[in-house]
Amino acid sequence: MLKTPSSVLVKISKYLSDFFNPMNSLIIYFILYSVQNFSMKETLSHFLPILLIMVIPVSFWIFYHVKTKKYTDRDVSDRKQRTGLYFFLAGSIIAYLAFVYWQFSKVDFVLLFLLILLIVMQVSNYFIKSSMHTAINIFVAALMFTLNPFYGFVWLAISTAVAYSRIILKRHSRAEVLSGAVIASIVSFIYLYTHIQLQ
Repeated sequence: MLKTPSSVLVKISKYLSDFFNPMNSLIIYFILYSVQNFSMKETLSHFLPILLIMVIPVSFWIFYHVKTKKYTDRDVSDRKQRTGLYFFLAGSIIAYLAFVYWQFSKVDFVLLFLLILLIVMQVSNYFIKSSMHTAINIFVAALMFTLNPFYGFVWLAISTAVAYSRIILKRHSRAEVLSGAVIASIVSFIYLYTHIQLQ
């Protein structure tokens, strides 16, 4: 018989799940990357398109659909409801990739691999509701690893805690968390290999 998690464990799980949601985790990486690689002015010019093309539209999309009760919650826990979200996320990333290519004549490989991850997650969603919290945080751990291996290992520990929190909060089953972890690990490995080859 499974034990009911203590109220303290549930509160900690809720905090981890809310703070390290996919959007926040990606924003933390983008800020860290920008601060480490650019001046303050360059950081603003680098982060502003991400904010305007991806973060604000996606945040508004989720807020609007929760407000109109088309989504049950901000996590978009319902598998059928997630289908529309995945398409909107993919559209936002494609728009950003097109902007970067038009503006700088280059491909943003981080966002390209994030798009690949979301496409695979979308396909898996037709069979199992893979944990997006787990998948994105594992991918962010790979991104952090390219900045500093220590950051990568710390974020991998955070990813494990977040994955466990999703089970505690009953937002995902163990199989769904494992599915998200496997998908993200494969995409992250290919991303890291590509990153090393491009250096």
